[in-house]
Amino acid sequence: MLAIEHLTHIYPGGVRALDDINLEIGPGMFGLLGPNGAGKSTLMRDVATLQAPSEGRIRFNGIDVITEPDRLRRVLGYLPQDFGVYPRISAYDMLDHMAVLKGITGRGERRETVETLLQQTNLWAVRKKAIAGFSGGMRQRFGIAQALIGRPELLIVDEPTAGLDPEERNRFLNLLAEVGESVVIILSTHIVEDVSELCSRMAIIAEGRIVAQGAPADLTGGLKGRIWRKIIPKTELDIVRERHSVILTRLVGGQTMIHVLADSDPGDGFAAVEAGLEDLYFSTLAHHRQAA
Repeated sequence: MLAIEHLTHIYPGGVRALDDINLEIGPGMFGLLGPNGAGKSTLMRDVATLQAPSEGRIRFNGIDVITEPDRLRRVLGYLPQDFGVYPRISAYDMLDHMAVLKGITGRGERRETVETLLQQTNLWAVRKKAIAGFSGGMRQRFGIAQALIGRPELLIVDEPTAGLDPEERNRFLNLLAEVGESVVIILSTHIVEDVSELCSRMAIIAEGRIVAQGAPADLTGGLKGRIWRKIIPKTELDIVRERHSVILTRLVGGQTMIHVLADSDPGDGFAAVEAGLEDLYFSTLAHHRQAA
């Protein structure tokens, strides 16, 4: 269990990136969803012991993460948003080197670890290829391979599918789902689909604060009967925004599909639709901004 209590992070200059964060995260996939600049990466770096928060506590399975960072690092796997490697080294040799750094010094154990991870991440066929020649999806799969060295109990992945094509994204998410059956995984992302497809629990973060948390189905259930859809010409969008609480817009066949939030039928050709995670996400952000 990862317990985060009253966590605040203030950067030099007074920028409050995190403001009194409280979360409890058990085994399985946990989605941290929020727009760019919401504080997701700051929170991930605090948990991963890359920086110390200004206030608060972080505990993981009896480890005080802030005062005992070395203990946490022994059971931690981390895939940051941008990770650097030696590009001219092969995938096999790089994983072997990282395994040594992780404390796996026995040659036989290290070989078994590296080969298993290359098979698991579907990189065995390119194990001798320099990482510089990898596609974006292959680099992400290599990133998760290095994060899994040592069989971590806590795995943090920060914006892992940004920039991946649909096939690579699907392959990567399936890999995370397999791993997530036995460890605590925090998936930090601004992509709603990643959370809806993988996570049994989630939180939405905005401007450094947790503004919603729970099971996705429970959270979207609170919008039952309150989401209404209509297709309109793009030229009418500003007029509709003046009359209704528009939470989502999308181009469909040259016209604009909109979702509005209303407690009762807004009339004017709107049809009721089942609320999805996108509706929850955008309506939550809109409510937070209005209240700020």
